[in-house]
Amino acid sequence: MRAGRLRHRITFQSPGLVQDPGTGEMLPGWETVWEKVPASVEPLSARDLIAAQAGQSEASGRVVIRYRAGVLSTMRILHRGDIYEIQGQPLPDPESGLEYITILVAKGVNDG
Repeated sequence: MRAGRLRHRITFQSPGLVQDPGTGEMLPGWETVWEKVPASVEPLSARDLIAAQAGQSEASGRVVIRYRAGVLSTMRILHRGDIYEIQGQPLPDPESGLEYITILVAKGVNDG
């Protein structure tokens, strides 16, 4: 994968406990796991969108990143102020499985 394709910067968040700044109480929320991850963020083409909906998926876009262990379907992605929920398991590349990961995402579904 060429580095020029990974021109966007995204943030991965995982559900967890965060401290309320006013009371100090631990509340359910989202913790940042990785920031400024190079990625390619693309909406699904009409053809891909029809295929995704046939499988009753809410996928509306595709995010591609370099291989990174620990990306889970319970996480969410932040990009340019938008929240994307990860749909299903991230897919490794078909060659080695260690070069890049393709993640199907749905916009604004899991605002937390």
